[in-house]
Amino acid sequence: MVLFVLERLSRLPVDVAWQRLTDWPRHADVVPLTRITVRTPPPTAEGTVFVARSGVGPLAFDDPMEVVVWQPPEEGRAGLCRLVKRGSLVRGWAEIEVHPYDEPHAERGRGDGNHPADCTAASRVLWREELHVRPLPGFCDPPLGWVSRRTFGRAMDGLLRGAPSGR
Repeated sequence: MVLFVLERLSRLPVDVAWQRLTDWPRHADVVPLTRITVRTPPPTAEGTVFVARSGVGPLAFDDPMEVVVWQPPEEGRAGLCRLVKRGSLVRGWAEIEVHPYDEPHAERGRGDGNHPADCTAASRVLWREELHVRPLPGFCDPPLGWVSRRTFGRAMDGLLRGAPSGR
């Protein structure tokens, strides 16, 4: 089992960051070799089910997920989405939180386009995830953790940086 937490500061307003991070089909734009199929009608709510199909040919697998907590951000309150992974190969959960970040001495960004050095952050994003890949023994957890943090960190950055999809 792998547990990791990612944090990003973004100049995006909370509602925009939330929309980008919870636009499930857009995840396919930033996660290599992945397609997303939403199996329930919009809008997203508790009970929404979607499947990420990752890989190529016979090496592809489905990662079905269900939204079990859906609390979009409201005036002065953070947004929280909790997903449960219900696949035969990948199990676990993920949480996405988007908080307002308006402290008087807010940290400056990293200068990478998503966190420009000349812009104070407007939102703080947390992505927590617990993964268990069924056939992998425990000694594989450290490399799985490294790959997961890198993959999901890049996905977060891409979702927060990219233009809205219009989907």
